[in-house]
This record gives sequence, C-alpha cells and structure tokens, in this order.
Amino acid sequence: MSNLKNTLTTKRFVIRKSLIGKNTVITFVNKKQETVTYNHDEVYNTHKERFESMNCFQKYKSYTNSNCVPSFCRDLQTVTE
Repeated sequence: MSNLKNTLTTKRFVIRKSLIGKNTVITFVNKKQETVTYNHDEVYNTHKERFESMNCFQKYKSYTNSNCVPSFCRDLQTVTE
C-alpha cells in the first residue's frame, strides 16, 4: 500500500470499489454547509462487511449518500465549518 494520499472532492459521501486501497481522502459539503472529510479506506475497512452486504454495493460497486455521512460511519469523519 502506498503512503501517498490522494484527495477527492465530491458532492456527497461515497464509498467505491475502485477507490479501495488507493489511500484517498474524500471531502464534501453536507446539507448544513459543513465540510466533511474522511479517509475512504479507513471507513471501508472498518465497515467492510456492511458495505459488501449492501445490494447497491454489489450491483453498482459503490455506496453514496447525498445528505450526510451515514450514522455508522460518523465516528470516522472530520467536520469543519
């Protein structure tokens, strides 16, 4: 695994199979206009079984939430206003 950090700015919370192992830090702005940043691999690895069992993850190879960070992942986020 590389120590290089990739950054990605999106419009929503996202976990994608294509980003696994790429050490990507993702940033997006939620509905409350807070900037949320999280480490994609850390969130995925912590909740791997949960993501892998989701129909959307199996079918589309990704999980997204346009409003906020899912409650089961909130302990892994950083919020700045």
